[in-house]
Amino acid sequence: MSRTASPTAQDFVPFATAALDFHRALNIPGGPLVTSRAELDALHAHLVSLYGLLDAHAGRTGQLVAVEGDQLRTARTRIWQAAEHLHAAYHAAPRPDSGEIPEPAACQVGRPEGAPELTICQRHQRTAHLVRRRTTPADLHAPFTGLLRR
Repeated sequence: MSRTASPTAQDFVPFATAALDFHRALNIPGGPLVTSRAELDALHAHLVSLYGLLDAHAGRTGQLVAVEGDQLRTARTRIWQAAEHLHAAYHAAPRPDSGEIPEPAACQVGRPEGAPELTICQRHQRTAHLVRRRTTPADLHAPFTGLLRR
């Protein structure tokens, strides 16, 4: 079994990276001082997608090279932790129409905004279910990443 993708496979990750860099260069210097809820939602979606990509790599690579798989699983966990923080930042950000901050319990209904265009809570809950199946609570709360400096 080969460890590398086929040479004809299109690698879109560099394009995603370039798009993020482009977005930052265009929107952050002259943009608003406070991150919008829509941008936090989009960033959360990006991290959840990255979590899925790392999950797939960790599962496949871990079967062939255990140490590399462990490192990818650790990276996957840290991406989930970043997504958790983005989700919390979303709930800490004021609503654009009223300026009020929704209660944390609003997340349980799936759409604290009441509009279908922002689905951060539904996405977060779906991914959290997967995280609970793939990760131990100790892994999620460990202060040490398991990575060693050389």
